[in-house]
Amino acid sequence: MAKILVCDDEKSILNMLKMLLEKEKYEVICVENGKEVIEVLKNQILDLIILDVMLPDESGFDILKKISPMYKIPIIMLTAKNDIIDKVLGLEFGADDYITKPFDTRELIARVKALLRRMEEVKVNKNIYSFGELTVNFDQKIVKKKGKIVNLTPKEFDLLKVLIEAKGSVLTRDELLDKVWGYDYYGDTRTVDIHVLRLRKKIEDDTQRPTYIQTVFGFGYKFAIE
Repeated sequence: MAKILVCDDEKSILNMLKMLLEKEKYEVICVENGKEVIEVLKNQILDLIILDVMLPDESGFDILKKISPMYKIPIIMLTAKNDIIDKVLGLEFGADDYITKPFDTRELIARVKALLRRMEEVKVNKNIYSFGELTVNFDQKIVKKKGKIVNLTPKEFDLLKVLIEAKGSVLTRDELLDKVWGYDYYGDTRTVDIHVLRLRKKIEDDTQRPTYIQTVFGFGYKFAIE
């Protein structure tokens, strides 16, 4: 189920979009200003954003310029203006689509579905996965945080890949040792702990309260995919 963030300062539009999108079985988060958009992005993995241009604290264009380089999330701009310059600016700043109010709800839903379908094809074809501020490309073995490349050792990357592929399941230290280092490895499980610590230092904002690689006490580790 795709998770969609809708940002608009008009409660009537928020409520309408929430109802329409939930009817299509999407999970919907509603916010009313740009600051809340940034806060949600720090704590949630999103599949799509519908962003109003006219917001009370700062314009949707300003928010777009902040989030587009860091988060590979499709964005639909929503505005009451029908000026071609606004449309060009939105697309240049990183928007994927643009809808003018008042809009046909069937058209909006169709565009949402098209963008989500396109992003799903990208993920399948390129093995690229986004988790908040973190992007991992399995094929190219590239990890980016906030758009900047994170330099990992081969074993650190393999460990991260195995944790992500577990899709939120807990893996014991022995399982990680076998999957990453192999059955014939003569080290002990402290090797796993050391590499987890090093990996956290590179991808987490706070190693004491990790967002991605979480310890499940008494069992092992898991990668938090939500």
